Amino acid sequence: MTRKWIDCRDFPDDTGCTLYLSGEEDHVLRAVAEHAVSFHGMEDTPELRDKFRGMLKEEKEEAGTSRA
Repeated sequence: MTRKWIDCRDFPDDTGCTLYLSGEEDHVLRAVAEHAVSFHGMEDTPELRDKFRGMLKEEKEEAGTSRA
C-alpha cells in the first residue's frame, strides 16, 4: 500500500508548527484531524477531513528501502 504524508510547514500559520505525518491514508487522516483539533483549534468535521485528504501526498520509495 502506498504511504501518504502531510507536513504542517506547507500550510504556515502563527503557531510555527513543524509536524510531519506519514503512513497509510486512513491513519494519517485520523492523526492530522486529531492534531488540527488539539493544536490548531479546528473543528473535526467530514469537510475538514475531505480537505486534508486532498492535501495528502504520496511518499516516493527510494531505491533499496523496500520493507518486504
